[in-house]
Amino acid sequence: MDTVTRRRFLLASGVTGAAGLAAGAAALDHRTLQLRAAETPLAGDANVLVLVTLYGGNDGLNTVVPYGDKAYQDGRPDLAYAESAVHRLGDGLGLNPALKGMAGLWAERRLAIVRGVGYPRPDFSHFRSMDIWQTASPTTPVPTGWIGRWLDATGDDPVRAVNVGSVLAPAAVGARCTAAALDADQARLRAAFAPAVTQLAVPASGEKPARAAVRTSYRNERTVATTFATALGPSAPRQGSGQGGGASRKAGHSGQSSNALADQLTFVGRCVRAGVPTRVYLVSLGGFDTHADEKGTQEKLLSTLDEAVAGFVTDMAADERGRRVVVAVYSEFGRRVVANGGDGTDHGTAGPVFVAGAPVRGGFYGEQPSLTDLDDGNLKSSVDFRAVYGELVHRVLASDPHAVLDTVPAELGFLA
Repeated sequence: MDTVTRRRFLLASGVTGAAGLAAGAAALDHRTLQLRAAETPLAGDANVLVLVTLYGGNDGLNTVVPYGDKAYQDGRPDLAYAESAVHRLGDGLGLNPALKGMAGLWAERRLAIVRGVGYPRPDFSHFRSMDIWQTASPTTPVPTGWIGRWLDATGDDPVRAVNVGSVLAPAAVGARCTAAALDADQARLRAAFAPAVTQLAVPASGEKPARAAVRTSYRNERTVATTFATALGPSAPRQGSGQGGGASRKAGHSGQSSNALADQLTFVGRCVRAGVPTRVYLVSLGGFDTHADEKGTQEKLLSTLDEAVAGFVTDMAADERGRRVVVAVYSEFGRRVVANGGDGTDHGTAGPVFVAGAPVRGGFYGEQPSLTDLDDGNLKSSVDFRAVYGELVHRVLASDPHAVLDTVPAELGFLA
């Protein structure tokens, strides 16, 4: 495994912990960041992109359900949903019963569903497929993520993108710029190891550039956490899976809810309202590798997603800056049409991408894949995921997608 691939694997898997996160973080100046949050807030006409990654390969067919398709009912009789169970959308499709809030966004035309999203010659490995989605390079492995390349192409201010949580997404790593990494879940660990980390951050004369860069990253990671906590208050987002979220989620004595994704998005919302000049936030939810006992597991996860995302979009709609926020939700692949013997589904291909927010033109985009015209039992994708990315880069980030993507398909039109 080459050095770059190994480093990015460690970052994506969380193996490196807080130190690895810091080493991958972009360099930030403490004084500059504090002044930016207070004195040069996010421009009033600037859109904000929130990327939600669903790790594990979410079953798209039980998320956007083709309830009227006989092949769907026959292929997974114990997992299939009946028409009466889903939130009907039209075209013989419905949302999973757990996605009540998303169904509300659909009715308000604030949810776009891009169907059949994938990439050429799909890979069924979690690591490789997620690597492809995050680098946006299906055919050739590259050392940078698509958000990292956007950072590289648009300036030197690292606070433009913030990765929330203990896993630094490879999408956020550029050749010379990396998203600011905010691992608020490690607050107690930081306190315990603060003296040692402080010592590691002290510059030393005559050291090599790579070691100097790591020391700078240690200093800056602590700066990011301190600055955001100062500007936005003491509550910290968690990472992981859970239930509850959004505006209605139930919080405990700590002020955190049982929904880790909602906590991340609540933090993002506070940043947006405070005018922190960040254009991209990256959050995540794991647990979607449902090879067995899928139905109940996925419903719980989708309930977590629904309450967090629908609550967040609704909350943002009430704020002047929040009305310019766009949320995109994706997973590394879908699942196979036919259920396996363990009441679950195995790694598949194309799946739906959700795009939500006030700037979104709600509705279906892309063709629904056939459940009978298959490629070795797998769905054939109808939309190259770079079409989604290209539109997000152009319409949300106001940038040239050709500077970020090797291929830029025609836009689908889900953004105004």
